[in-house]
Amino acid sequence: MSLAAQIKPISFLKSNAADIVKNFATNPEAIIITQNGEAKMVVMDIGAYEQQQETMALLKLLSLGKKAFEEGKFQSSQDFFDAMDAEE
Repeated sequence: MSLAAQIKPISFLKSNAADIVKNFATNPEAIIITQNGEAKMVVMDIGAYEQQQETMALLKLLSLGKKAFEEGKFQSSQDFFDAMDAEE
């Protein structure tokens, strides 16, 4: 479905909230809510939201790892395993 079809005025949200929730079971696409013709919020299925949050967390971890690597804050795998063996 096109993004334009998912843009609705706030009056649509107010009068169709229950139907919107029911429709997420078959169509989990987010709905963009406008107020005075300007996009103000996004309404989305909780499962899609949780997945998006997990994706963002993973991307942040990758970014932090890349930054640490670029700053030389890493050790070789052999050093890591040697340290793990020393703790046993």
